[in-house]
Amino acid sequence: MQEHLTTVRDQYLRAQVLGDRRAALQIVREALAQGHSVRTVRQHVVQSAQREIGKLWQANRLSIAHEHMATAISQMALAHLFEEAPVPRSRGRKIVVACVEGERHELPARLVADYLESEGYIVRFLSADVPTETLCAALVEEAPDLLALSVTMSFNITGLRAAVAAVHERFPGLKILAGGLALTWAPDLAAQLGIVTTGGTPEEVVAKIEELLPEEHKP
Repeated sequence: MQEHLTTVRDQYLRAQVLGDRRAALQIVREALAQGHSVRTVRQHVVQSAQREIGKLWQANRLSIAHEHMATAISQMALAHLFEEAPVPRSRGRKIVVACVEGERHELPARLVADYLESEGYIVRFLSADVPTETLCAALVEEAPDLLALSVTMSFNITGLRAAVAAVHERFPGLKILAGGLALTWAPDLAAQLGIVTTGGTPEEVVAKIEELLPEEHKP
């Protein structure tokens, strides 16, 4: 099964690099038709391929334009998978997911938002580059149980610091979960800011949120 998914991932990645949107979407559809779950395709095909795209870009084997083209294909694939995902039993807990101010890499945050919604959480996905003031205004409107922040590029750590400081000041009881590549380069930052981090797999994200929002506190 895993070997087959690796083959599917490689086919999808090839379509991304070529910019072939129809081929990429057909690969995703065929994987679902072959019995793979939405969650499995999302994680082991789309997310895995996107990580490879990032590596190719960092190695200067892909231009920024081609990286954007590949990411746009994954956005399309995720939209299709979202439509195909079964509707889960609601946990009755709301989570706001957002990229910090300046962070334009929204795909990691969207993956988390999709994973959480498939687990029954009520998710409000604010997308990329959310100004801190806009984020705080949204938190007033949504009144979530938890805020999940994403930061990919190290130079956007400043945006994370600003967001956390503002949220701690205005919403002192709100739990904050943060993730993203930038945090792997600053392993002590979460403790400094008083926030929680998690790994990038769906299982790790959900497990950490279940820890932060334990069962007995759910309505």
